[in-house]
Amino acid sequence: MKKLTFALIFSALALNAENVVVKLTKDIPYMKINDSGVNVTIKRIQETDNRLTDDFAKTSRVCPPHCIQPIKLKNGVKTIGELELIDFIKNKVYKNKGILVDARLKKFFELETIPGAINIPFTISEVNSKTITEKLFKALGARPKGDGSWDFSEAKDLVVFCGGLWCGTSAKFINNLVSKGYPPEKILWYRDGLQGWKLLGLTTVVHKAIEAKK
Repeated sequence: MKKLTFALIFSALALNAENVVVKLTKDIPYMKINDSGVNVTIKRIQETDNRLTDDFAKTSRVCPPHCIQPIKLKNGVKTIGELELIDFIKNKVYKNKGILVDARLKKFFELETIPGAINIPFTISEVNSKTITEKLFKALGARPKGDGSWDFSEAKDLVVFCGGLWCGTSAKFINNLVSKGYPPEKILWYRDGLQGWKLLGLTTVVHKAIEAKK
């Protein structure tokens, strides 16, 4: 069924590609996904004179806390860009092999986020509670062992992001997750965050928070 679905999607892309002025790449005009039951087309805004006018157009925020983030966050955690994120959404999130995590607070997630993302606020990772950590790890696909350690062989690959390259909440989430034992090689960091996504005119969605499956 999925093979048929993808075949239909790509045939539609071929038919409509000539109408797309601003593409994702030279060969990919847009991509269709399902975001919490709603069909969403990830594409760039076609108006070439479009400008950001909302809060994400701001260039200067007080630092700290809004400080420029490094390119390399942590050993084992790879930093990715938009094309890698789009590929992750298509090949991991869509196939239930990965999770796209918006680490901002719920109120910001509900206003606007990247298609396919779920909300796990960074504050959850900061709670020093064995019970909370167990619930979080189980939601991410890890399984407890009898000796108190964790089996991460079936744990989901993650992409974590927040507001932008001045936003430190995704970095905090990743650092906390790794410090609690989550394998860094299973985590990717989209450093540019929602501001970088919007700067390229890419599709965003507005909806209520979706809890990670427990």
